[in-house]
Amino acid sequence: MLAGPTLVLIWQYVQIANHYVVRLKLIKTLLMKLKDNKRLLDCEREDALGWRNGLNRVRAVFFDLDNTLIHTAAASRRGMLEVIKLLQSKYHYKVEAKTICDKAQVKLSKECFHPSSTCITDLRTLPWEEAILETKGGAANRKLAEECYFLWKSTRLQHMILAEDVKAMLTELRKEVRLLLLTNGDRQTQREKIEACACQSYFDAIVIGGEQKEEKPAHSIFYHSCDLLGLQPGDCVMVGDTLETDIQGGLKAGLKATVWINKNGIMPLKSSPMPHYIVSSVLELPAVLQSIDCTVSRST
Repeated sequence: MLAGPTLVLIWQYVQIANHYVVRLKLIKTLLMKLKDNKRLLDCEREDALGWRNGLNRVRAVFFDLDNTLIHTAAASRRGMLEVIKLLQSKYHYKVEAKTICDKAQVKLSKECFHPSSTCITDLRTLPWEEAILETKGGAANRKLAEECYFLWKSTRLQHMILAEDVKAMLTELRKEVRLLLLTNGDRQTQREKIEACACQSYFDAIVIGGEQKEEKPAHSIFYHSCDLLGLQPGDCVMVGDTLETDIQGGLKAGLKATVWINKNGIMPLKSSPMPHYIVSSVLELPAVLQSIDCTVSRST
């Protein structure tokens, strides 16, 4: 039989062993919790990366240019004001100046350009020539018409500016999605606008209707845009201010969503194409994209 001191010593060793066992169990438990937390974080990170790269998420945004990213209409009005000043000061058309510009503006708004028909300078000088002739009478004045056209053109290009908040938005968006500029119009005219507002560096690709077989709303130009980015229509969103081209085209091509920039709060006709989203400013787009992603996330 063990002596008393020996039993005490054994009991003390048992207590020490139990103490270390408890500590080891505690450490093991903590390690398991840390491991579980790491696994959870890793899963969340993988889900986030998978969602970012997955097919369900918006992967590209197509932007219209005129009156979506730059204020083309406002720049054109500034150009008209300069022409009025020219006609009044240099040619003393005190009353007729505004009439000439109003007539030219109406004619310009109705122009129909086809790449194979005529050069853009001839096409856009003609409305000025006609407006002057209708207002002043007499013989056609081609020289004055050209002077008016080039002043209007140069002035509006000077005022086609990509705003700082728009630049910031594009910069942030490009960190998450591909960006493509999709604009209708004559090649020379649109390239001059792009150069004037210095927007090329914000996009992964630029597609101009005048350089393609068809313009918006033809689905072919949207498919071409998707091909340039290596994406499917269901990966892309179209953003623009014109229902008949931007929105109709995006819908026909089967894009994930269309976003209509309705700056003036216009009530569309019942026969007009129905966009998925309506905003008053392009700066609202990031919130819309987040909404699209969240909607798809909940439905999957």
